Amino acid sequence: MRNRSTVAAALVLALACAAAPAASAAELEGVSMPDHSEAGGQSLVLNGLGLREKFFVNVYVAGLYLPAKQTSEKAILGADTPRHVVMHFQHDATKQQICDGWGESLEANRPNAGAALEKDFDTLCSMMADIEDGEEMAFTYVPGTGTAVSVKGEEKGTIEGKEFADALFASWIGEHPATGKLKKGLLGG
Repeated sequence: MRNRSTVAAALVLALACAAAPAASAAELEGVSMPDHSEAGGQSLVLNGLGLREKFFVNVYVAGLYLPAKQTSEKAILGADTPRHVVMHFQHDATKQQICDGWGESLEANRPNAGAALEKDFDTLCSMMADIEDGEEMAFTYVPGTGTAVSVKGEEKGTIEGKEFADALFASWIGEHPATGKLKKGLLGG
């Protein structure tokens, strides 16, 4: 009788463990990111992970979060919905290197940017800091609010407007991203 109770208890435990949802995460180059995030009260899903390399050096792993999985950068940038990017650095970068990257992205993806958008990117640059291996930056766009900027876990401020958010997110998934491999990964490819 006791043996049946033990077997029954073991069976119940096994079924409970099998039915429990696993805490899932995606991983790339040793960097793990959760499958879900939140922005503006809306649940977001991890669309993809991408690796930014420069001169054969892994600079950062980025994760793109959206309301629903999407493979088209035009659909993502065209929609006025929340989006979130996390950059987990795997190599040190100076504030100047980061700002130079933002400038190159703006020039490549918005060659005719007006003064207001250029000023927004100057504001973004003022929020940057030297980054070390293992530290993160995050950018969260919420319609009607703007793009919140977080550097090393510290909220730096919010830059208003969808035009800025689209230009910033084009750095990763636009026509001329930092690298094609980064864009492909973020778009789930």
